[in-house]
Amino acid sequence: MKICFRQTIYNHQTVSEKELQKNNILADLDKTRRALEDAYAGFDSVTDPDLIDCYIYEVNSVLKRYKFLLEQAAKINLLPEEKLNPESPINALIG
Repeated sequence: MKICFRQTIYNHQTVSEKELQKNNILADLDKTRRALEDAYAGFDSVTDPDLIDCYIYEVNSVLKRYKFLLEQAAKINLLPEEKLNPESPINALIG
């Protein structure tokens, strides 16, 4: 079983709700990017037709989640234009 511990330094500053939302979306985007990389790696490593189908569904699912998160980030003007690079391979896949 994998156990993760996070060391947090608490200072008496409060984080605004918008800042918290921004941090959550950025963390979700990062987690989704890693999940997409894992799904592509799995797809590249299997030969069984059932597993290939499984990874195709997984890639499509993660791409839809990534697109949703990008839309949420755009709604709150979270990401600068260079983060939403239209030539990004992920944007080419979800566009």
